[in-house]
Amino acid sequence: MGPTWSEYGSYLVLVVLLVIAPGPDTMVMLKNSLSTGGKGGLASISGIATGNILNGSAAALGLGALVAQSQTLFTVLRWFGVIYLCFLGLQALRAAWRGAYNGEVGAARGIGGFRCFREGFLSNVTNPKVLVMYLSVLPQFIDPAQTSMAEALLLANTVGVLGAAWLLLLLVVVQRARVWLNRRRVRRAMDALTGTALVGFGAALAS
Repeated sequence: MGPTWSEYGSYLVLVVLLVIAPGPDTMVMLKNSLSTGGKGGLASISGIATGNILNGSAAALGLGALVAQSQTLFTVLRWFGVIYLCFLGLQALRAAWRGAYNGEVGAARGIGGFRCFREGFLSNVTNPKVLVMYLSVLPQFIDPAQTSMAEALLLANTVGVLGAAWLLLLLVVVQRARVWLNRRRVRRAMDALTGTALVGFGAALAS
């Protein structure tokens, strides 16, 4: 027998608290939705959700523990994530510094959907703390002797589904606020905020 409905309800409450906490994934989605519009935001969310599914499935199947226990692999993944988050953050800070906003929100050219998908995916899978989160939370609700593999995968991938739903809600808010966000001062402030946050997350990941 797997988790009861009461246990699953407790798990959902914990997951909701985890996914609404701002993190690198949120900042990457906001950065891309502001620069490329709704399509870029959706592509970023798709990449983040794909990364969450891979991380969650790996944790449920026991593969995540192997990565976490390999000091070399974990360190390489961590530093790749540090460099990547700082790179994205510096891009946003450079845009804020230049302040060259000649079009509406989402009017940036030369940034395709695949690039936004890639940025979302990499921001998730190169952050080993995401995997550690799965490895620390899932065992509290999984009994190896009673929980089936399907139930373990359901619990793990609930995080990705609810995370994507939360990011979609944020994307809708951004698109609704296009008129306000089109102000140059606001756009510079948003780029400065997301850039600083991404560099900060990178620094935190390095420590």
